[in-house]
Amino acid sequence: MTTEDVAISRPLRKDAVRNRELLIEAAREVFARRGLEASLDDVARQAGLGVGTAYRHFANKYELASALMQQTIDTLVANVERAALIEDPWQGLVEFLEATVLVQARDRGLREVLMGVHDPEKMEQVHDRFAQPLQTLMSRAQQAGVVRADAEASDLGFIVGMLCTVADMAGEASPELWRRYLDLLLDGLRPGGTPFTTRALTDAEFRTAMADHKRSLSTVVVESTATR
Repeated sequence: MTTEDVAISRPLRKDAVRNRELLIEAAREVFARRGLEASLDDVARQAGLGVGTAYRHFANKYELASALMQQTIDTLVANVERAALIEDPWQGLVEFLEATVLVQARDRGLREVLMGVHDPEKMEQVHDRFAQPLQTLMSRAQQAGVVRADAEASDLGFIVGMLCTVADMAGEASPELWRRYLDLLLDGLRPGGTPFTTRALTDAEFRTAMADHKRSLSTVVVESTATR
């Protein structure tokens, strides 16, 4: 059992909860600037806490990165759940894509941290939380006739990935460029487009593809961090 597991399973005092929150927020700032080359000591200093306090909450920086990843995932899940409740199905779909990409585009500096944390069990839990709201978004839009009938929920996951790649490539030169390609991709979701030449991935195939991709990226990130 990790330090993080213990912290979650055992109720924390108010001051301990506050310190944990301070460490996670400090980690967001420190990792954004320096990635995983930053140490837990660096985060503790940023939070204004003693190193001992940091290690009572997290055994190492990877546990802290995992907690930061969980916080980001909670935000993304809240986005898709909120979008699924919007009355206009098309607007719900658009707002989901915008909000999801915006969170990740603004946190490009944290991508190394998020990609450096590979936990298969947590990834399954994340997919479980996303699967139904995403399917609801897609089904509602298709039933309303505003999204092509041959689109699948897994397409939305890849669209988000494509837009995040645009945000990474454009960087500070054009931080909003991804919105241009969102417009292009949204047009492709509308009914009446060119028929697809390749089928979409099933949910199971999508999970496998994402897990393999994240595993390969996390290996590269950890190895590159170890050589710094």
